[in-house]
Amino acid sequence: MDPLATQTKSTAWFDDFDCQRMTVLKRYVLRLLISMKYITANVAAAVVGEVLAMRLRVEGLEQGQGRGIHVDLNKEVEKKGFKNRTKIWAIVNSLRNNGVKLILDGDDDSASRPS
Repeated sequence: MDPLATQTKSTAWFDDFDCQRMTVLKRYVLRLLISMKYITANVAAAVVGEVLAMRLRVEGLEQGQGRGIHVDLNKEVEKKGFKNRTKIWAIVNSLRNNGVKLILDGDDDSASRPS
């Protein structure tokens, strides 16, 4: 029998693993799960954004734990329809104006920003 094969297993890799702390980072994503048919004007959309911003502030999530809240505007415009893009932008701009830290993912200004 090989003397090396009879040695006990080393637990050195466990020691290395214990020394490294792994933190899980949450990524907050804004998804507009509201019906646009009840928002009849951009003014009403801005009010929705203000109320949502207040709610996020109460919950302590307006900064997304320092990393911001991600939003993919092109995806939201696709889901809600092109005719609702100005309402979506009104909500996003209202959130920004009320101190919510938004990070725009996949933002093509020419594709979804209202003219």
